[in-house]
Amino acid sequence: MLSRVADNLYWLSRYIERAESLARLIEVNLQLLLDFSNLDDEKIKDHWQPILRALCDEEAFNKLYDKADSLSVTDFVTFRHENPNSMLSCVFAARENARMIRDQITAEMWESMNELYLFLRSTNGKKVWRSGVHDFFREIRSHMHAFQGLTHATYPRAEGYDFLQIGRYLERADKTTRIIDLKYHILLPRPSDVGGSLDAAQWMAILRSCSALEAYHRVYLESPTPGKVVEFLIFSESFPRSLRFCLKELNQYLRQISSSPANQFANDAERICGRMLSQLSTGTTESIFKEGLHEYLDRTQVSLNEIGAALYQSYLYIPPPEQPATAA
Repeated sequence: MLSRVADNLYWLSRYIERAESLARLIEVNLQLLLDFSNLDDEKIKDHWQPILRALCDEEAFNKLYDKADSLSVTDFVTFRHENPNSMLSCVFAARENARMIRDQITAEMWESMNELYLFLRSTNGKKVWRSGVHDFFREIRSHMHAFQGLTHATYPRAEGYDFLQIGRYLERADKTTRIIDLKYHILLPRPSDVGGSLDAAQWMAILRSCSALEAYHRVYLESPTPGKVVEFLIFSESFPRSLRFCLKELNQYLRQISSSPANQFANDAERICGRMLSQLSTGTTESIFKEGLHEYLDRTQVSLNEIGAALYQSYLYIPPPEQPATAA
């Protein structure tokens, strides 16, 4: 497979996964505000500012808006072209990657991607937005799930599919760690709030942001607690958005591309992924909290970035052609 095609497939999948995570995160946080009435402007700002910080978009937001509230943040994260991580920007980037390889993806995948982009750009999309943001985000997620389902149902199981899945699970692992860190490091309540209604509602919101609340309650009977939520979202072997599950899938598709034996590594991407999986198989929630959850998640995000960089060097980078030597 050409490196250019592999690169387009990889980023197509990453941008779709990123846009879906944004849609879920914003919708859940809008719902969380409804659970707490009588919030003044300062408390609403304190609710939204950490979201922007977690998405690394706080500086760009402050250049465009005077204050962080529900309307300004959702508009910034959803529609603004100036925000390279907005849903519209992500879907546009995904569509551009798909457009450049239309002959390498199925017609159903292209049609689904195009419908999602046109919905976001259309007056009908804005009409749904104005009539109810929850209906809007539900529509967005439906389009994205349709694309993922059509990819699974129509795309041949070859190298191209492997690169689609690598982009998907690498992006998903990154977003899961950022969502956990959002609560523990950025939204950490005052000591007097720990165990209270706000603390419990925020941990439930973290689970909902990962579509994990129902799956969590199938494993744990008690209400969400920091230790149990972290254990589930990091160590679960069966939940498809846990860190361990994502790395297991990522490792599988990396090895399918290289055809390397189980006890060998073809490149640094496989080596780093294998090391992280090994650490997860022997790690515990207690050891994570002993290190510091934020420090652990920050280290994990660095390792995920290293996997992406190593993958780029191994498969996606096209070195410039050597220039012929000129006579002196």
